Amino acid sequence: MKFTDATLLGCKLIEPKIHRDDRGVFFESWSKAGWAAQGLDLDFVQSNVSVSERGVLRGLHYQWPHPQGKLVSVLEGEVYDVAVDIRRGSPTCGRWTAAVLSAENRREFWIPAGYAHGFVVLSERAVFHYLCTAPYVREADQGLRWNDARLAIDWPVSAPRLSEKDATLPFLDDIAPERLPECSV
Repeated sequence: MKFTDATLLGCKLIEPKIHRDDRGVFFESWSKAGWAAQGLDLDFVQSNVSVSERGVLRGLHYQWPHPQGKLVSVLEGEVYDVAVDIRRGSPTCGRWTAAVLSAENRREFWIPAGYAHGFVVLSERAVFHYLCTAPYVREADQGLRWNDARLAIDWPVSAPRLSEKDATLPFLDDIAPERLPECSV
């Protein structure tokens, strides 16, 4: 696996070594020992899958006070995936990084706890996979608006399909600082 630091501290783009033959492909998508060798000694406790159509935008979501780290990938299709640093006290709070993830490029994106996460589907359909370091807690489910002008995320769509919840999430400046994760770095 090739680990590349993204533009925000802690976020990593991972490119697995792909083994191809006439039967198809094989690759290792996660290895506890391999990740620990990169300084990422993680335990995943939950695996989630979502299926969405072109133009669907999910996010920007986070959990507070029970933050989750997420290793995300695409099993079918293609998405534009975004992580936003929302950790109070972080020198990069309010900044974002993004990656195109697809079934073809097999890239994975590591998003540490304390970041908001979202993606928009670029293909006709996408099957999106999450490995999470903490379980989902409904009462901790939080988010911020996908089109927050302060964040100025360069989404590749101008009018995405949103859930009612995602369309009405608050802007980052409207969230009380004590309701945001703390920076531990």
